[in-house]
Amino acid sequence: EDVVFYMKRAGMDGLPIVSLISFLIGLVIAFMSSLQLKQFGAYLYVASLVAIAIVRELGPLMTGIIVAGRSGSAFGAEIGTMMVNEEVDALRTMGFDPTRFLAVPKVIAAMLVVPLLTLYADVFGIVGGLLIGVMFLDLTVYSYVDWTLWSITLFDIVSSLIKSVVFAVLIAGIGCQRGFEVRGGAAAVGSATTSAVVAAIFLIIVVDSIFAVFLHYVR
Repeated sequence: EDVVFYMKRAGMDGLPIVSLISFLIGLVIAFMSSLQLKQFGAYLYVASLVAIAIVRELGPLMTGIIVAGRSGSAFGAEIGTMMVNEEVDALRTMGFDPTRFLAVPKVIAAMLVVPLLTLYADVFGIVGGLLIGVMFLDLTVYSYVDWTLWSITLFDIVSSLIKSVVFAVLIAGIGCQRGFEVRGGAAAVGSATTSAVVAAIFLIIVVDSIFAVFLHYVR
């Protein structure tokens, strides 16, 4: 039940903001790239550029950053508040393992919903590029979608989902770990929340860079 609860809070509640930001990113990438490609009459390559950029990099990366800001901070604040109120100590007294009882459901929920959010981000990012292609570049919906499907491969999608799972573990794990480290009062909870978000975003970017180099040679 806890896993389902956190899946709803981290996944369903975060879907609107993930969709909107991904849509706008796809729109901006398509518009800016079209300004350069129009010099060569290569409008059709806008679809390829947007698809590759969104699916390989920006989809999982932006989703991870958004989830870190929304859910990673919430995880850290929730456990941190429980530490301040000595609720974690009460769980230990009752014979519960706080890590298993509080952290594991959050990590599992994040691992399940972040890949799904990444898929939504990929789709809405491509739709944003499609809007620019149809409205400003005189491309048809069929030609844009066909070129998009030709540009991305199953390997790109799978690698994107694998990255999102790793990001989910980092986000939830760091949020819970910072929460358990809270000592003191309300100020400590705020510091732990800020630390969880900053550390998660930093590690997401570092791990994404490692994935980029590794997948380049694997591909």
